[in-house]
Amino acid sequence: MRNLIPSWIRVPLVFFIIAGIAEYTIDSGEKPAFIEQPMVLLFLLLVLLIIIAIEAIVASIKNVLYQSLDAEAKARFDAQNAAQPKLVRWINKTYIKLLDSKAVEEEHEIILDHNYDGIKELDNNLPPWWLYGFYASIVFAAIYLVRFHVFNGENQYDELESDLAQAKIDIEEYKKTAKDLVDFNTVEVLTDAGDLKAGQNLYETNCIACHKVDGGGGIGPNLTDKHWILGGGIKNVFKTISEGGRDGKGMIAWKQSLKPSEIAQVASYVLQFEGTTPAEPKAAEGDVWVDENASAEAEN
Repeated sequence: MRNLIPSWIRVPLVFFIIAGIAEYTIDSGEKPAFIEQPMVLLFLLLVLLIIIAIEAIVASIKNVLYQSLDAEAKARFDAQNAAQPKLVRWINKTYIKLLDSKAVEEEHEIILDHNYDGIKELDNNLPPWWLYGFYASIVFAAIYLVRFHVFNGENQYDELESDLAQAKIDIEEYKKTAKDLVDFNTVEVLTDAGDLKAGQNLYETNCIACHKVDGGGGIGPNLTDKHWILGGGIKNVFKTISEGGRDGKGMIAWKQSLKPSEIAQVASYVLQFEGTTPAEPKAAEGDVWVDENASAEAEN
């Protein structure tokens, strides 16, 4: 099988399989894992170098074995190679040239004087793929130096600040459509008929026992007058429903039972009672509440 797939196909195929497995097993969000996590990129580069090194070693061994064959065996081997397509033969020859290693018959030309118990050392050149990779790393280092240390290019801290700023913008945009993120500071009066209807259903399910169906009050205060014990307006009413009334004798905190969006719906519906005439109104409690913001807007 190995002989059927040339190395120029086998190397990228194995590399992309490993890269695909890494991408599948690592949760990196929308961007590829090797971009989000630099260690993944280093791992993939190491894998690529290992694959290339293995292929180079195998090719060298094949070359040595070929040189050790007799004339008849070499002829059979050459005949098999001749049966391969020209493009495959050319690529295989080019790949062997990239190793820049001497044939066995020519090793006497590069043998060194060193002799260790009969073991001699060859002065082979570095493989061109390794040498060009080294040159490429030098070029990369020079570009990196100029880009980030001379022209002060955007570094990882700048990228972090940009990402955080964008995250804040995204959060604010998300809050506009995420109703359950509403709180005391961001709640606004809901006027949509669907929200008011939902608020009415919640009110009639949970609130009429104390405030009556028309808001006239019973155990709880009258909701139709301008008097409020803990303040009126959407913010104060939202807070009172959410956190509860006065300690020991007030309303329970509904935040354990209702979602923030539901509390906003109930609060908006409760404000609809002001100015209406209930069947049996309870005496006013608390103080008359005036919306200072509304007064300021009216003056302007």
